[in-house]
Amino acid sequence: MSRWEYFVKRLLLTVPVLFLVLSFLFVMLRLGPIDPVAARLGPQATGGDRQAIRERLGLDDPLWEQYVDFITSFLTFDLGQSWVVQAGRPITEIVLNAAPATLWLGFWAILLPLFIGIPLGFYAGLNPNSLGDYTASLGGILWQALPNFWLSVIALATLRQTRNGGGPFGFDWYSLGPDFLTRNLSITGTPNLTWFSTTDILFFPVPYISDWTALAIDIKLILPPALILGSASMAAELRIGRTAMLETVNANFVETARAKGLSERVIVWKHIFRNALIPLLPVITSEAFLLIGGSVIVEQIFNINGLGRIFFQSLTSGDIPMAGALLFIFTLIILFLNILQDFLYTIIDPRVGYDQ
Repeated sequence: MSRWEYFVKRLLLTVPVLFLVLSFLFVMLRLGPIDPVAARLGPQATGGDRQAIRERLGLDDPLWEQYVDFITSFLTFDLGQSWVVQAGRPITEIVLNAAPATLWLGFWAILLPLFIGIPLGFYAGLNPNSLGDYTASLGGILWQALPNFWLSVIALATLRQTRNGGGPFGFDWYSLGPDFLTRNLSITGTPNLTWFSTTDILFFPVPYISDWTALAIDIKLILPPALILGSASMAAELRIGRTAMLETVNANFVETARAKGLSERVIVWKHIFRNALIPLLPVITSEAFLLIGGSVIVEQIFNINGLGRIFFQSLTSGDIPMAGALLFIFTLIILFLNILQDFLYTIIDPRVGYDQ
């Protein structure tokens, strides 16, 4: 079986998973504890209004017909309208408006652990039982043990500005780098993302950064929540990176490379580094699943109008179509990451058989 045949096989295997998720969403909508009519009209609705909305939603149709319509609408991305959070507004439009903020947060929440956790783990693995190893390992354990909501509260308390100006510990986050005060900004809020634009080159839109100051402001605004959201990933990558490095350093092929007279730099970067990345790959992609769930809490605390915050609001207000649509989108993201993980595995480690 070739690599591409393996990829197509993995793609086809996601189809039954997707149908199971859609069936679960249908049961949740139709047989769940929340009455769709009551959630949409409220307790003051008359009998005529209730019957009209039932006919409009198709709730009097046979159940199998409702199921087919439900599956068809989701697969064609006709997600319907929000009931409560932004009542009457198309869910697709809400998602498209909120997705950039969540993507911006997720980008930094994945990037920071990659450039902090993995290098620290590899350093600790290359220098076992040293002061740096103990410091990095202990820091990773402590950092992973701290919950996101607690870290968020501590970050807001530390970075806030006091009445006399400046931070509570003499550290003024507001005046560090782009000044928030002159722009009437706070440490919480949604990034504007107005620095991104496109221009046509040979009839093709090419993205470019049109405002570097706006980019710096958005980076400063997103760094605290991104660091907190990626904290668990950072600690996990540090610990697993250290273990992978220790196992690879003592492998037979490394001893063979040393016996051949290769320099330590070549051994580390050509032989140890690539093999140590293999156990980290599924960790990195699986940690992305945690980012989806963690964004619900972090976006709510830092007042970021992203998909996570809308999902939290839809759950607490009984907006089932909105919550169901976001669950469907999160499922698609997770399925895509699973396929990407398996595909990258075959590239990094050619020993992985496509028939398995």
